[in-house]
Amino acid sequence: MGGAIARGLAKGSLIKAGDISVSNPSAGKLQALQADFPDMHVTHDNQEAVTGADYIMLCVKPWLVKSVLKALKLNARQVIVSVAAGITFEELAHYLVEKDMAMFRLVPNTAISELQSMTFIASRNATPEQIKLMCDLFNEMGSAMLIPEDKIAAATSLASCGIAYALKYIQAATQGGIELGIPAKDGMRMVAQSLAGAAALILNNDTHPAIEVEKVCTPGGYTIRGINRLEQDGFTNAVINALKASMY
Repeated sequence: MGGAIARGLAKGSLIKAGDISVSNPSAGKLQALQADFPDMHVTHDNQEAVTGADYIMLCVKPWLVKSVLKALKLNARQVIVSVAAGITFEELAHYLVEKDMAMFRLVPNTAISELQSMTFIASRNATPEQIKLMCDLFNEMGSAMLIPEDKIAAATSLASCGIAYALKYIQAATQGGIELGIPAKDGMRMVAQSLAGAAALILNNDTHPAIEVEKVCTPGGYTIRGINRLEQDGFTNAVINALKASMY
């Protein structure tokens, strides 16, 4: 995720690649980044990466947050941006010498690599200018939404875990297409584009899924039979139960 964010930032219009420093223990990942963005600074030294930085993005596994933060010498003017799932602002502050530092928690999804992430942003002690910058940065990598910290778990279930559920639908529909005689590669493209179209209908219009479904379901038609069968087989309940199961 850290590499995807670094690439997205470098591709955007607000930050130059030369102003980005990335620290990673993997030489291969750093070499791949620098091959794509020669001006980007890469290092194995976390302190080197954060010294002089205005914003520090913490893209590590949750269990590494404490050891990484405690090893850094930071100043109160710097801003912490955490992508570590489940680590609260209170926990982050506990690991910092400067307890009142401006902080953000980010929840992107894997589509950030395609600049199509749904990214959630929560803030603490941040100025309006800092909040605007974070939203602007991640709107260039898809769509960003500012939410309160206590909604992060639910939002993660909907969009960060939820992208896997959308992909699972593509996989299932592709398998169904094979049974109907459509080659897997062709079926997968058909279904993926159909989902992209469905998303565009919602995102680009003042509408609701129920309204768009109704437009497709002519009386006595084939689509309504499929819709009714989905409900008979528990489609809506399965989706809701999956979202609840993925809450942390």
